[in-house]
Amino acid sequence: MAPTVRRALTQALGDAVHFDVPLSRHTSLGVGGPADALAIPADRTGLAGALSVCRAHRLPHHVLGAGFNTVVRDGGLEGLVVRLSKFRRIEERPARGVRAEAGVSHSQVTRFCLQHGLAGLEFAAGIPGTVGGWLAMNAGIPQREMEARVREIEVMSPTGRRTRHLNRERLRFVYRALRGVAPGSLILSVLFSVTISTPGEVKAEVDRLLARRAETQPLDIPSCGSVFKNPRGDHAGRLIESAGLKGHRIGGAEISTLHANFIANTGGATATDVLALIAHARREVLARCGVQLEQEVHVVGRQT
Repeated sequence: MAPTVRRALTQALGDAVHFDVPLSRHTSLGVGGPADALAIPADRTGLAGALSVCRAHRLPHHVLGAGFNTVVRDGGLEGLVVRLSKFRRIEERPARGVRAEAGVSHSQVTRFCLQHGLAGLEFAAGIPGTVGGWLAMNAGIPQREMEARVREIEVMSPTGRRTRHLNRERLRFVYRALRGVAPGSLILSVLFSVTISTPGEVKAEVDRLLARRAETQPLDIPSCGSVFKNPRGDHAGRLIESAGLKGHRIGGAEISTLHANFIANTGGATATDVLALIAHARREVLARCGVQLEQEVHVVGRQT
C-alpha cells in the first residue's frame, strides 16, 4: 500500500486502522495472509471517513464480520478490510421489533431475546457470526432463514456519503445470499420481527437447538462453518461422507469426522491446504455421486 494511502487512512481513522495485519487472527478457520489495512471504526463517522479515503484513492474495501464462512487466501487481501465489531447496539423497538447493529454477535442476539421473552429468532441460536454476516448470507437452518424475520435493513453507500433504510419489499433473499443491495454497500443494522413470548419458552427452544448443534457439528475446533450449499433434496455432508472423505486431510486441514460439510484446522493449516481439500471433495463427490457441489464459503484474497 502506497505511503500516501496509509497516511490518508491514518488521518481518517487514527489508531482504529492497522497495516499488514494477518487475517488468520480474524477468521474462524485461523488461516489467511495479511490485509493491506484493517479498520475497526468506532462509529459511523469513522466508517464514512474510511470509505471516503477508499473512494479518493480507488482503494477496494471488504467487510469482514466475525470471520465465519470466509477463507482468505495465503496471499492476503488487497485494500482496506473493515470490521464493524464496535457496532454492537441492540434494542427492542415498537410493534414487536428488535433492531440490531451489524456487529452484534449471534450470542448477544440470543441473550437479548431470551431476557426479554421475544420469540422468532431461536432458530439462529448457535449460528456463529454477526448480524451483518447473518444478513449477507441469509443464514439459517433447513426449516427457516433470516428472510423470515427481516423487516428492514439500514445500509451505507459504498462511498460513505449516505445511509438508507430498505424495507423488506426492496430486498430479495436467496439461499445463502441477499440480493437487492448495491454492490459495495455496508449493512449497518437490521430490524427483526419478533413475537411476545416468555423467557422460559424462548430458553427451552434455544437449549434444544444448541444441544442439537453440539451433537452434530465440530464446535470445539477452528472451522469455517458449512463449506458447501446443500443440493436440492439432499445434504452436502451426506454426499461427502458417502464419498468416503470423513477424516481426509491435506496438510493441517481435515474434513470433520463429526460433520463432513465442515473443514477443520487441526493445527498449522494454510488456506492453500483448505482450498485443496475443498477442490478434492468437490471432485470426489462429482465422480462418485454425480453431484456438482456448490461452494457456500466465501474465498477472497490474492493468489500466492
